[in-house]
Amino acid sequence: MKNKLIFVACDASKIKKIKNIIIQTKNNELKITPKFGLQFFYSKNGRKFLEKFKSDFWLDLKINDIPQTALSAIDSLKDLKKCKYITVHANGGFEMLKAVKKQSKKINKDIKVLGVTILTSLNNKSLKEIGHTKNVQQLVLKQAEIIKKSGCDGIVCSPKESKMIRKKFKNLLIITPGIRLPGDSSNDQARVMTPKDALKNKVSGVVMGRSLTKGNIKHNVKKLIDHLNK
Repeated sequence: MKNKLIFVACDASKIKKIKNIIIQTKNNELKITPKFGLQFFYSKNGRKFLEKFKSDFWLDLKINDIPQTALSAIDSLKDLKKCKYITVHANGGFEMLKAVKKQSKKINKDIKVLGVTILTSLNNKSLKEIGHTKNVQQLVLKQAEIIKKSGCDGIVCSPKESKMIRKKFKNLLIITPGIRLPGDSSNDQARVMTPKDALKNKVSGVVMGRSLTKGNIKHNVKKLIDHLNK
């Protein structure tokens, strides 16, 4: 199972809690890579912690701005040597995606740039409310085309759209958030799936948050391993 990409969302502001998540998710059967989002990156000591981090990690900033500002943002991250994945939002458009990809490779040839599509907290009703005329699947497919054309290494999409994306883009790296263990609450996510079902859809990897980090983390990891082995 070590070839499966499993990411744990390290959504906290306190270093102590982050360290606990990282330590408790280490195991001999799955390689679980930490994903740091806005909450930790913007926290008082988060940026400094990542400077000295010794293992691969995912920096989930969902960069979305004019191309030059996005370029400058990427350039400011060049000291984060172990950053293996970074996210940029498809809403920024083709030119921004292409610029971020190019600049990322200049600062770290091993970094993977992932284009983010419609957030998993949104559904068709939400899209209509903010002015979109396409439904979720139509919009995600359109965004995937732009992400692929820009040269980005992969895409972040809901597991609900992953099968459709894989059918069209055979070699694209597809990472899916909105993953819950069987019986867990969906919380603020609108489009969710179990890890096993998502991997059956031929995704490259999954992101898990509260299903791993809420309560007894080691027990949750064991549940995940048992779930994947069934």
